Amino acid sequence: MSDTLIAGLGVTGVATARALHKLGYQVTVFEERDDAAHRELAQELAALGISVTFAIPDDFPQQVITSPGWRPDHPVLQKAADKGAHIISEVEFAYLHYLKEFKTGKTRRRHWIGITGTNGKTTTVGMTEAIFTSAGLQAIACGNVGTPVIEIITGDVFYEYLIIELSSFQLHWSSALELDAAALLNIDDDHLDWHGSFEAYLNAKLKIFDGAKCALLNGDDPRLHDSIDSLARTRELTTFTLQVPQFGELGLVEDLLIDRAFTGSQTTALELAEISDINPPAPHNVANALAAAGLARTFDIAPEAIRNGLRQFAPDHHRIEKIAERNGISWVNDSKATNPHATSAAFAAFEKVIWVAGGLAKGANMSKLVQRRKGQIRAALLIGTDRELIRMALAEHAPDIPVVLVDEVEGLTGAERAKQLMRDVVLTAGKFAQPGDTVLLAPACASMDQFQSYAQRGEFFSDAVRELVGE
Repeated sequence: MSDTLIAGLGVTGVATARALHKLGYQVTVFEERDDAAHRELAQELAALGISVTFAIPDDFPQQVITSPGWRPDHPVLQKAADKGAHIISEVEFAYLHYLKEFKTGKTRRRHWIGITGTNGKTTTVGMTEAIFTSAGLQAIACGNVGTPVIEIITGDVFYEYLIIELSSFQLHWSSALELDAAALLNIDDDHLDWHGSFEAYLNAKLKIFDGAKCALLNGDDPRLHDSIDSLARTRELTTFTLQVPQFGELGLVEDLLIDRAFTGSQTTALELAEISDINPPAPHNVANALAAAGLARTFDIAPEAIRNGLRQFAPDHHRIEKIAERNGISWVNDSKATNPHATSAAFAAFEKVIWVAGGLAKGANMSKLVQRRKGQIRAALLIGTDRELIRMALAEHAPDIPVVLVDEVEGLTGAERAKQLMRDVVLTAGKFAQPGDTVLLAPACASMDQFQSYAQRGEFFSDAVRELVGE
């Protein structure tokens, strides 16, 4: 019998299976999607001696490593728990393996830096990596950002600083992870269908601070105030703010990013960078930069490296990405805005918006978003499974805003169906847009009802803009 079961044959599951096999574990992978693509993956792993099953096992090993996103009530995880198996995340396994190797002298010291939040994780991880690299340190972005941590830990290249994007799913399954530095960027309703409530979602996020040597939080986020007060009673905290910083904070003084937390003196302030060093300099992204700078200051990284790292950092595709500007109208892809909080941040960068939204709401409430941003919306184009939630919020709070439901074309399938949907979205948006407007894809929803991923959604929107509007 295998000593480890891996739940899920996705990117994380495959990487974990390969890594554990390399380490000498007897591994079995369970995958529920029994199709041609996963059968092909199963054959590749079988060639290495890794077995894959598409049926829930009758017996379970003591250790089950679950892929991100698998809910605790999934039948295979429930059955594993009933059988007494210990269920953990891939990140947790990687950390425990590292500790064992370090304590026995088989590997050098690594620094574990974790970043979580409802929005901005990937951007902040990238900024932090750029800053650490600018300082000449061996650093790599990993975790939920793309490359599983176990792949880095068992790879041939040694990285001293692991800058890890951590999802609420990964943190839910973690109990032993103790980071050298941890940041919580913000919190708002998201993945409530997975966690069951906002409180459970918040508590999963707060687990990032369990055992962490340095804790960094967004002092401006009203939904974190109670958590900050509670944490401050038991440990030291550092906060960041878009206001003038007090002692123990990082913040802004006019257009300067200022450190008053890591200077060693209540009367000393250190200039770290300018807002103009940040791309784009939207308020939410300045907050991301302050978090990245705070993590860097935890390790005494100099302001010059922070400034250079922020200048060198290029934001990921699908995050407030301008695709075209024609006849005074801007076309912007923010497909990565998969919840209302991220969409509201995107709105902050523009004055008047033709809003493209909809998809899978994941239990989120759209009313607060519409109430806050209704003055900027000139028209709304809605797609996807849960578009009715957005339509209802607009009808209640902004009934004068024109709303168009854009449907998929019958008779088309797969990628061509999704591509034509975005062509129709762009053509419809063009009928409403006027000079000075921004056509903004910021869906406030996940994408998997109509697209393979938020990236495909953004790519198809961008392709349609280039085809029908121009560069």
